[in-house]
Amino acid sequence: MKPAGQSSRMPEESSPRKTPQNVPYQDLPHLVNADGQHLFCRYWKPAATPRGLVFIAHGAGEHCCRYDDLAQMLTGNNFLVFAHDHVGHGQSEGDRMVVSDFHVFVRDCLQHIDLMKKDHPGLPVFLLGHSMGGAIAILTACERPTEFTGMVLISPLVVASPDVATPIKIFAAKVLNLVLPNLSLGTIDPCVVTRNKIEVDSYASDPLVYHGGMKVSFVIQLINAIAKIQRSISKLTLPILVLHGSPDKLCDIKGSYLLMDTVSSQDKTLKVYDEAYHALHKELPEVTTSVFTEIQTWILQKLSAAEEAHHS
Repeated sequence: MKPAGQSSRMPEESSPRKTPQNVPYQDLPHLVNADGQHLFCRYWKPAATPRGLVFIAHGAGEHCCRYDDLAQMLTGNNFLVFAHDHVGHGQSEGDRMVVSDFHVFVRDCLQHIDLMKKDHPGLPVFLLGHSMGGAIAILTACERPTEFTGMVLISPLVVASPDVATPIKIFAAKVLNLVLPNLSLGTIDPCVVTRNKIEVDSYASDPLVYHGGMKVSFVIQLINAIAKIQRSISKLTLPILVLHGSPDKLCDIKGSYLLMDTVSSQDKTLKVYDEAYHALHKELPEVTTSVFTEIQTWILQKLSAAEEAHHS
């Protein structure tokens, strides 16, 4: 029996679902994933009719609004750009930086892409991913090998960084995951994200960026994702542009070389920035300007080729 006066309604019906920052989702663009979790969505719309769609997958611990500059550049070229905060990130639901299975990230991206394709049928779709978002983009493309017109990867996670992933450390992490899945393995140092002091400060002071420690359980999911990527990438045939800084301490550039050697794509380009750190789109102005130009030129080329193929 229920105590008197207690409502029999489900709690989420009586009070609106809110973001971790306490904003009702009804006031924000969002989608509800297959697990019933609310994900914050962001849309950047061009002034004219869109010629193509670009989905952006953000990296670990950050959020999609950090891609505003890149998205604005793309909308200026008549792309409709869209993104969401992954589960456990930014303004989306879920324990911070926890995911039951890495595939949840991929599944949610495909759901969002399908929604947008339904609203904009026939438009070419591009994937753009940074860091862990690069891993998500790669696995998304692997699930639908013929669906995307091209994929841009900024410092993608393809191999584990040597400091993190010695066989002994991986073994230790797997053991720890059984007993202490929430144990913190240390935080990301903002100074290895970029050499741009303004961007380091912006990252360090951003309340939507997760500044806590990376949990053992999350690291295990990243290791699983890396293993899956290495098993799957040979089947990729879509055009790929990869941009990577050679001294990147967060995602080893060896991963981008491996990608280039392993994918079946005929059309694949790797551009290496010799001094640049991890977030090339938030680097020193000369690097970021070059990165934006590379992405813009490449994506417009692929779009024109797709449009010609469509009309011929």
